[in-house]
Amino acid sequence: MIEKHEELLLLLALKNVNLVGDIMAKNLISYCGNVQAVFNEPLRHLMKIPGVGEVVARNIREADLSKAEKELEFIRKNDIQVFAYHHSGYPHRLKPFDDSPFLIFYKGQNVLNHARTVGIVGTRTPTDYGRIMCDKIVESLSVYNPLIISGLAYGIDGAAHKKSLASSIPTVGILGHGLDMIYPATHRSLAEKMLSQGGGLLTEFPSKTKPDKENFPMRNRIIAALSDVLVVVESKKKGGSIITAEMANEYNKDVFAVPGRLHDELSEGCNKLIKQNKAHLIESADDIGYIMRWEEMDARKFIQTSLFVELDATEQEVVQLLRAEKELSIDQITYRLLKQPSEVSSLLVNLEFKGVIRSLPGKKYVLF
Repeated sequence: MIEKHEELLLLLALKNVNLVGDIMAKNLISYCGNVQAVFNEPLRHLMKIPGVGEVVARNIREADLSKAEKELEFIRKNDIQVFAYHHSGYPHRLKPFDDSPFLIFYKGQNVLNHARTVGIVGTRTPTDYGRIMCDKIVESLSVYNPLIISGLAYGIDGAAHKKSLASSIPTVGILGHGLDMIYPATHRSLAEKMLSQGGGLLTEFPSKTKPDKENFPMRNRIIAALSDVLVVVESKKKGGSIITAEMANEYNKDVFAVPGRLHDELSEGCNKLIKQNKAHLIESADDIGYIMRWEEMDARKFIQTSLFVELDATEQEVVQLLRAEKELSIDQITYRLLKQPSEVSSLLVNLEFKGVIRSLPGKKYVLF
């Protein structure tokens, strides 16, 4: 989270500059070194940055800080966290993508870097079959300790959030508007429960941004990027859910779709994704566990391991981390332990040799 008043104020001001989008904002900060330098840079230097030009450069030089000051006041008053793409608190799943927002606003428990994330999307007018399948998948996901991500919309989104709460799974809603409102308004109590039960609300839009139609494809790309797995539950051939699935495929995420009867309008999108090999067929969370090579946490295995294997303090710390997170990459473990990568690599090899942990593809580790 950004704590320096001046830096946050200028980041908010940069976001308000006309014709400066996410990619250009990142380029400006990269070329100038920091956001303060962007606003202090001479006009002729700004104009030399690729893609900027005279109009944008003048917009930057003439930026009005008053709107940013009002936004900062709103942020402070409502305990909102702000993350910039170049800061450590920014969700690591968003960082690799050029089109990711350079600034995000978040309210709630910071679970954005949860070890496992599952996005669930679908139609706003589901059938009973769609609701039943959504509930079944969410409930059966609890053994994998994921974070459930959706869009807080009517239909499948709302059902996914509600069942997550009922199953004691943290859930985050990605919004297509500012954090000064909840849309639809009927989901306000749902949003409050999500916040009180360890989840949160995330948006790239500042306050007073209305839920306009063009905001939702932007919202969908964040759902796709934050999700290790994306599940589509009922969708027509075209619509927001299919757009999200296409984005997830572009981001090399694993997409799953619930199959339905032929010629059912709300199953046509899912069936087409499966037919075109753009999604795995899903009947329950076991299908996700199998494809992703996720395993359930078996407490008995841990008890047996702790009884018969002697571990030093650092090894025990790794075990405690994996007990809490279920699965971590070597980079995440290195960051948590505050040790050198070579030291952590040797530590993990020893734990594997002792039969305490095992490695997964992508340099990830779980308890044995």
